[in-house]
Amino acid sequence: MKKFVSLLFVPAAMLGLSACATPFKADVSRFQELPAPQGQTFTIRAADPANNGGIEFGQYASLVTTELQEIGYTPAASGSSADMTVTLGYTVDQGKERTIVRQDPFYDPYWGFGGAYRPYVVRTRRGGRYVVGYYDPFLYSGFNRPYDVDSFTVYTANIDLKIDRANDGKRLFEGKAEAKSRSNKLPHLVPNLVEAMFTGFPGNSGETVRISIAPEEKR
Repeated sequence: MKKFVSLLFVPAAMLGLSACATPFKADVSRFQELPAPQGQTFTIRAADPANNGGIEFGQYASLVTTELQEIGYTPAASGSSADMTVTLGYTVDQGKERTIVRQDPFYDPYWGFGGAYRPYVVRTRRGGRYVVGYYDPFLYSGFNRPYDVDSFTVYTANIDLKIDRANDGKRLFEGKAEAKSRSNKLPHLVPNLVEAMFTGFPGNSGETVRISIAPEEKR
């Protein structure tokens, strides 16, 4: 018996660990007419003017700067004109409540087909089956059998990235990365969404791809 129990619960524990490590997904849409990177210079500004000069925005802008540098573009020197203007916006909504009800599959052994009152079958220990009566949905309802209710909030976060040619304002790139998460913490969400935005950058124009984003580390 002890051996059976250990075999039953060890895989369940492993499944629990894997569930904790499940990433959420980011949907990334991009439209682009970017020139091949040849060291063109760029500056970054906030989509919301109130964020310009902010410390938080500065951290997110530095992530975008690093990504653009790795591609082959160059940050413009302070006070000098740039070839391109990059506009970065980021938001997270107020969230929506979700509820999941999990009933105990080992508690109610009855099954069948038909209407409200239908024959049900009891499975015996040796695998035999015999009809013993009718299934009453009021008797065997969620009110008198074990179940778990999980209630949580799902937030939708996104970043918007636009790149314009500085001399005439021509739009060269438009991108949006969006993800649903149980976290509403921008310092966690924005870096992951920036990483998703620049995965395969600049991408195929008009294509939406799904990128895996690492889950927030539990503290």
